[in-house]
Amino acid sequence: MKNIPQYHELMIPTIQVIDELGGSGTNQEIAEGVIQFLGLAEEITSQPHNPEKSSQNEVEYRLAWARTYLKKVGLIDNSERGVWSFTEKYQRGMKLDAEEIVQSVRGLSKNSKKKVINEAPEAIPETGDWREVMHQTILALDPNAFERLTKRLLREIGFVQVEVTGKSGDGGIDGKGIVKIQDVLSYHVVFQCKRYKGSVGPGAIRDFRGAMVGRADKGLFITTGTFSREATREATRDGASPIDLIEGDDLVEMLKKLRLGVNVRMVEEVEVDGQWFEKI
Repeated sequence: MKNIPQYHELMIPTIQVIDELGGSGTNQEIAEGVIQFLGLAEEITSQPHNPEKSSQNEVEYRLAWARTYLKKVGLIDNSERGVWSFTEKYQRGMKLDAEEIVQSVRGLSKNSKKKVINEAPEAIPETGDWREVMHQTILALDPNAFERLTKRLLREIGFVQVEVTGKSGDGGIDGKGIVKIQDVLSYHVVFQCKRYKGSVGPGAIRDFRGAMVGRADKGLFITTGTFSREATREATRDGASPIDLIEGDDLVEMLKKLRLGVNVRMVEEVEVDGQWFEKI
């Protein structure tokens, strides 16, 4: 794909962005920082990687590889909540070379293959196969099943009185619900669910906002695809009604966290305490 930086070209910018973020950052924060740092245009950042399997765009996919390689050489690590941070091995101001990082991970000498960094990565990025399976499963649902999934998800995260009210010409509003905070405060929310493989643009956000005026306190836009950078900016534009966004990758992570349609098997690790036996 023309003009999109290769994964190794994103490694050093990733380090620089994490540093600028104060030593830690989420996937989204790092991606936005790298895109801004490199000055990548919307036409580049909106190119999907594989819309049949994931909602990731190509830049996000290559950034995942970049983070994986940096993790394998011990420079960064991620928490269970998906926050990336520097390890003790990283020292501010240290000189880093993307080619040396790639060759270190692959166990190659620097002179063995000069063009090795242009080859496909040989590691497993943090995006796993289960996400692709989940994404394809959701896309394969019939409209009624997707509607039931959305209602179940919203109820699980705290919505009450969830209704699907989608009508043609309704500005994209598919339903409404109420979010209660500690049984005291209530917020009326309208939502739109877009089962989509591509990237949602700012026009859809503007149309949705126009339809929600006077009908709700907040808006929620859910898609199985992604939101373009312009759409994300439009959703949080100053002076306009705020709209929260949930894209495909966020959706599957929420389903995993809530254990909806996902079975998580924990592996038991047993270690024999030799000192205990010595003292018996």
